[in-house]
Amino acid sequence: NVQKPATISTGATINVPLFINEGDWVRVDTRTGEYQERVKNPNA
Repeated sequence: NVQKPATISTGATINVPLFINEGDWVRVDTRTGEYQERVKNPNA
């Protein structure tokens, strides 16, 4: 499982899979700060 660092809107840096692109929405486990999954834009 190859990952890369990504900075999220809160300023925190998390590791995400390589297929995540800038602007993608992701779900993060707030207890651990770990990437969970890519999600559709909740504002769409």
